[in-house]
Amino acid sequence: MQTQKNKYIHVLPVLFGFFVMGFCDVVGITSAHVKVDLLSDYSPEFRDTLSNLIPVALFSMFLIFSVPTGILMNKIGRKKTVVLSNVLTIIAMFLPLVDYTFVMSLIAFALLGIANTILQVSLNPLLTNVVKGDKLTSSLTAGQFVKATSSFSAPFIAAFAATALGSWRYIFPIYAVITLLSTVWLLATPIRESSAEAQVNTFGSVMGILKDRTILLLFLGILFVVGVDVGINTASSKILMERGGLTAIKAGYGPSVYFAFRTLGTFLGAFLLARYSSEKFFKWNIIIAALALFALIFAGNEALIFSLFAIVGFTIANIFPIIFGMAIQSRPDKANEISGLMITGVFGGAVIPFFMGLLSDTIGSQVGAVMVILASALYLVYVAFALHRKISVA
Repeated sequence: MQTQKNKYIHVLPVLFGFFVMGFCDVVGITSAHVKVDLLSDYSPEFRDTLSNLIPVALFSMFLIFSVPTGILMNKIGRKKTVVLSNVLTIIAMFLPLVDYTFVMSLIAFALLGIANTILQVSLNPLLTNVVKGDKLTSSLTAGQFVKATSSFSAPFIAAFAATALGSWRYIFPIYAVITLLSTVWLLATPIRESSAEAQVNTFGSVMGILKDRTILLLFLGILFVVGVDVGINTASSKILMERGGLTAIKAGYGPSVYFAFRTLGTFLGAFLLARYSSEKFFKWNIIIAALALFALIFAGNEALIFSLFAIVGFTIANIFPIIFGMAIQSRPDKANEISGLMITGVFGGAVIPFFMGLLSDTIGSQVGAVMVILASALYLVYVAFALHRKISVA
């Protein structure tokens, strides 16, 4: 009984770190508000492209800082790396209050992107120090459940900040306080970390892991699943504003529905993945998600649109931890490096929204954005069947 209690003492502060990780998903709300607040003077055909530079600023940092963070962890340890990310998050949270301009918004979310990159690279391996063996995939899914809870609550916190505090931007200092609490809790918790690899790692040696075709397949899978996730987060409010005529605040509940069902999906997934094959789970969920995205191209009814957001959120919820868990388990001796490499794939959150904005502005409709998201989901369908074939042959 005491051993079980000690286990939770070590696991809970690490899992709470996933709540801070979810702060990056406020980018969807911010993108919609920036479009209305700061870009109204720009020509309409450029507003989507410009507002989508907010997620580009955030998620492009994953391309730059993921692998260096994996190398840094070998030098200073996973726990200290998490603490570093929290400090940067707190700083980033105050920048939009200092000067609410488009340029400052880009700078703030670039810094948040750096912080979130460091956190995602270091927190997942840190979890492997407190959770062992077959429980890893379900524990990673539990972490994604906590992250999804954070993402789901963001529009409600923003609405509270707007009504009770006078501006939706006060969501940022609220996030700063939560991050500070997470930091104090983690610092107060002793965690024994596994020894770092003995060899000196370089950017080239880490990227060399991509020569493994399975790792490459999983890496691209991370890129596109994050693209789908950030794509729906970014486009959902705009779809509701375009097709339903909703205000930015009311349309913000589009991401809430998506994240609510993604939260439910991760909650159930933590149990289901402990019992059923993750490969089959991956395959059937991504097929349903792709069908829902195809339907979203044509959906005009507000209730149907919300329902499709829910289906995509529920089915996409566990794809990231499944892919991430497969990658780490394939080379546990390279957990730090593979974590950095896989999190580099989160750069998909910058690539996909950028092309969404371009295509939406080109055709003058959010249908363009949905088409780009659907293309990303179809690649994941390919990954699911490719993995299934590999396992069947084995």
